[in-house]
Amino acid sequence: MALTKSARRNRIHLRIRKTVAGTEKQPRLSIYRSNREIYAQVIDDVNGKTLASASSRDKEIIDAKSENKIAEAQLVGKLVGDRAAKAGINTISFDRSGYLYHGRVKSLAEGAREAGLKF
Repeated sequence: MALTKSARRNRIHLRIRKTVAGTEKQPRLSIYRSNREIYAQVIDDVNGKTLASASSRDKEIIDAKSENKIAEAQLVGKLVGDRAAKAGINTISFDRSGYLYHGRVKSLAEGAREAGLKF
């Protein structure tokens, strides 16, 4: 019997999390994507701290009034990149959380790279 989409994503997510972990020097950029919104966090897994975060529900993104969700995801990537830079972070590990590197996830990653994050 075939897996459902969510079960398949969870299986991939657990496989990724076995190898990708955030440290103080190189935290993890974790993404969560819902049907309407997209969220990004820069996480230090060793200390259990969120160092920077951004989402499509932030005031800066809502005020920008982008035309589609892919453009909105790129703005979220730039915002989380800027906030991470203010926290003194320039190198991260990218955790796509089991989502395909395509569409909104790819757009968020490109926005974070434009903001100066290296991964």
